[in-house]
Amino acid sequence: MSLYLFELVPARTDRDGVAELLVEIDKAASAAGAELIESQVTAGHDRVYAVLEATGTGPLAAELTADRLGAATEVVGPDQVRLVGADLAQLKAARPSAGYLVEWDLPAELTMDEYLARKKAKAPRYADVPEVSFLRTYVREDMVKCLCFYDAADEDIVRRGRAAVDTPIDRLHALDSR
Repeated sequence: MSLYLFELVPARTDRDGVAELLVEIDKAASAAGAELIESQVTAGHDRVYAVLEATGTGPLAAELTADRLGAATEVVGPDQVRLVGADLAQLKAARPSAGYLVEWDLPAELTMDEYLARKKAKAPRYADVPEVSFLRTYVREDMVKCLCFYDAADEDIVRRGRAAVDTPIDRLHALDSR
């Protein structure tokens, strides 16, 4: 089984519209023989990030489309991802939410092995900013970008955490606590 990321734009950017989309995603995942591992929604309800576990992309790509999901205007994915910094079984059991999502568009020359080595070497530096908790990262297998989830009181603390590990922020999203 592999993990796949979908990025969706809800047709309605209010809580009810997003809730409708999340129900549709869960039903589509089941129809594709997949499991919804987690979904995170931006605070403005204008973007949904969903990670699903499945045996392949075929059924996912057929079920999770803007044409099939009436509550979405845009669907990007499936993009295979690797979970870094967390255990999948524990993630499934706890279904933890996060406060912030950082997107980093990875440099074209960076390989997965180099990324993982860099992450391992720099992760201890988070201790320099104890007010931020790194939760997990999903790295796209095609090395286009990664999504890093954090808990912190505000965006400035997340920025300080990223600075401590000398890693850029291309986009920073506050997440809805639902």
